[in-house]
Amino acid sequence: MRVLAALSAAVCAYLLAGFLTGNAPHLSWRLRDKVDTVSDGQLWLQQAGIRTTPTQFWAVSGGMAAIAFLVGLSVTGAPWVALPPAAGVMAMPRWYFARKRIQRLSEVQEAWPDGLRHLIASVRSGMSMSVALEELSKTGPDALRQAFGRYPTLARVFGVRPALESIRGDLADPTTDRVVEVLILAYERGGPFITEILHELAEATNQDVRTLEEIRTNSLEQRINARIVFAVPWFVLLLMTSRQGLYRDFYQSSAGFLVVVVAAVLSLAGSWIVMRLSREHVEERVFGGATAGLK
Repeated sequence: MRVLAALSAAVCAYLLAGFLTGNAPHLSWRLRDKVDTVSDGQLWLQQAGIRTTPTQFWAVSGGMAAIAFLVGLSVTGAPWVALPPAAGVMAMPRWYFARKRIQRLSEVQEAWPDGLRHLIASVRSGMSMSVALEELSKTGPDALRQAFGRYPTLARVFGVRPALESIRGDLADPTTDRVVEVLILAYERGGPFITEILHELAEATNQDVRTLEEIRTNSLEQRINARIVFAVPWFVLLLMTSRQGLYRDFYQSSAGFLVVVVAAVLSLAGSWIVMRLSREHVEERVFGGATAGLK
């Protein structure tokens, strides 16, 4: 106990001497190290609103696939007929939360123009950039209130720049990267031109949001058609083999197994081609590394 008390007193004396002499240790590196150690898969899940690890996510998906396989096997009596639907069930959580993640990030992107105008109004009313950001986390657009929910605490503990960098790392979005970088420069440089810079940034961000919305709208129909074309044949196959008869007997044979394997390969290849043609050309991140993905 005495050793612990002496050590604590020594640390306090060191910090006090550092602050008095202007050589205080920099503590913000702790936050950046913590952000950098988050894996891409974990970041993907956080952006989708899931508080689990990638291992737990895939374990639950695998359990759902196993249940679907057993149900399909009991209905059709053919393991290879029940296998493709089970694989589809395993992919469903990934697809669902991918859509949810895109929706959450899109809401943040679409909220930035209004959020920047909110910051402009706050700065013009006499607030500092730091106070304006705290006000944004309380009274700004809903999506930004959620994204900046941790900002007041992070800013008090680590400083404004590390707090903004942490939020930028959590969102992992090119639009947010640009906005946050300008906000950091505005906070550090200050000056009378902050409102003009933020106004130009709001106009540019609004244009980016419109362009992204047009791209997503144009590719939506192709993605929906690709999923329907992939799922319908397997649903029909399950219906045909759900009763005793020629169809079930055929798909329980080796010839039926070969037909299922060839059909599965062709379906996956066709779905992959359509999805590649209709995919969004995601802008690469300049700050903070590549866009996260679930591995």
